[in-house]
Amino acid sequence: MRILSVDLGTSNTVAVLSAHGRPPRVVEVDGSANMPSAVFAGEDGTLMVGRDAERRARLDPTRFEPNPKRRIDEQTLLLGTDVVPVNEALAAILRRVLEETTRQLGGEQPDEVRLTHPAQWGPVRRNVLLTAARLSGFRGNVVLVPEPVAAAAHFASFPGRALAPGQALAVYDLGAGTFDVAVVGANQNGYTVLAEDGLPDLGGLDVDQALMVHVGREVSHSDPQRWQRLLRPESTADRRTRRALQEDVKAAKEALSRHPQTEVPMPEPFKDVLVTRGELEGLVRPAMLRSVELLSRTLRAAGLTPDRLAGIYLVGGSSRLPLVGSMIAEKLGVVPSSLDQPETAVALGAQHVARDGLSMRTQNVEDQVASGTYAPPPPPQSNYPAYAQQPAPSYPSGPAPSNFPTYTPMPPAKKSRKKLWIGIAAAVVVVLAAGLTVFLTTGSSVPTYAAEQCRTPGQADSSGLTDCMRQLAGKVADAGGCAPGTGNGPAAPARSLGTTATCAAPGRAGTQVTYVQGQSAAELKQYTDGLLTSAGGDRTEADWKGNALQGHYSAAAGRSSAVLVFTVQDRPLVGFIYQVNSGGQATTPGALADYFEQNVQPGE
Repeated sequence: MRILSVDLGTSNTVAVLSAHGRPPRVVEVDGSANMPSAVFAGEDGTLMVGRDAERRARLDPTRFEPNPKRRIDEQTLLLGTDVVPVNEALAAILRRVLEETTRQLGGEQPDEVRLTHPAQWGPVRRNVLLTAARLSGFRGNVVLVPEPVAAAAHFASFPGRALAPGQALAVYDLGAGTFDVAVVGANQNGYTVLAEDGLPDLGGLDVDQALMVHVGREVSHSDPQRWQRLLRPESTADRRTRRALQEDVKAAKEALSRHPQTEVPMPEPFKDVLVTRGELEGLVRPAMLRSVELLSRTLRAAGLTPDRLAGIYLVGGSSRLPLVGSMIAEKLGVVPSSLDQPETAVALGAQHVARDGLSMRTQNVEDQVASGTYAPPPPPQSNYPAYAQQPAPSYPSGPAPSNFPTYTPMPPAKKSRKKLWIGIAAAVVVVLAAGLTVFLTTGSSVPTYAAEQCRTPGQADSSGLTDCMRQLAGKVADAGGCAPGTGNGPAAPARSLGTTATCAAPGRAGTQVTYVQGQSAAELKQYTDGLLTSAGGDRTEADWKGNALQGHYSAAAGRSSAVLVFTVQDRPLVGFIYQVNSGGQATTPGALADYFEQNVQPGE
């Protein structure tokens, strides 16, 4: 099994390969373990990446984007006069990694690619990453791994660092673009993300900017107009000068992690600036204090105190700042660990996460289903997805340590919802007094029902929907256009599955959404598995939740049709979106998944 794991970071991309039974190793691209996550759009339409992009940026900085991942929500980049989709820019970076890996494998692609991502990324951002993987030309299985899970797996892979069931690790991830913190707990099946948070406005790039401002204060008085031209370049020459100065400032920041002082080379007519580690720490201390305070709050959200942790693990290149470790030790009383190069920890750790333990969206699992090697993701513990580790460490016999929280941490309610919660409590009292077991959710006026009430189909209304089906349909049912049955199309079953209703898909002509409440979840699964198989093509999968329900969805898209099936985990209730591809209007699993999440998935 040849597995390639890629940590596509804001500033740098790191890839790790395991093949032919050998230990995982970092894939050097252009002679370095870190490839800049930079893109340059040539005038002929080609996208250059990495150090080639940085070299070309000196000629025309307007066609250069050093941090495309930081702009993942913008959908497109303006590079010179060219508009480049963000997923194509990310695909170009992955393509360069894949080309080098394929070359080292003698012309063969890896069997699986594992892409890491921030734990807080939602389905839209994750889908951009998956789309980029497909656009890069990779033909095998693509798996997404949350970064703190990968980091915890890497920490536990070191001798004497294995996490026994019941232990928890805090992952402090200070990258170039963002700061992320997570508390990851170990259990018998692998790892569980107990709590997570982050600061989107704190990273190595922000440290660079603070140092740039400091340097400007030192020299700008000698020629204010010239300094303003550097800050707001209008000519190509000024853009080149600014780009060179940014690189020198970044290099100075990195040097101060190793030395007490260094110089920043300045363009004429300014003199070089001597900066000390103390000056840099004074500039960034308030920002670093925010990160340490967030780490402390995240620990409390997980129900833990610093002394009950197995450790605090530093990852991300910017965590090399000595101030980070000293502030954590000062504020929390725990000396954090950085076991090797923090830039490579996440990519290396993704190699130790077992494939069948991942419950984030994946693609191309139909081959595993057909061969009988695919294992569905384990059910989540508490409210957090579980991830398996590989290989499983050997634990001593006896009871698990007692420092692992035995309750499910819940996020604090927003103050603005206080009155709403009071109203809900009153409504529950009234409903219970009436002898009913229907409860109102906070995000929707749709009544919700316990699993026991939905074990068998109830009375359907004129739209063909039972109360339990209406809970699953949510806003689709509210929009109207629903009728009993599944119609006479290709998705109609050969025999009755229970109570069925079909609704027009909101804003999607020629597509229908069908809801089924049956007697047997296994029977419904057999039928919907057949729909997915008949569609063929690639697959996309993920967990979903809403209207007090949670479950799993799978999307498949082939030449003639596209199907997305969404199941409910504790009752024989299922829905599916069915689309016939006619007139050359085909779709993709990822596009269908996005449509489900935005238009069909019941609200929170």
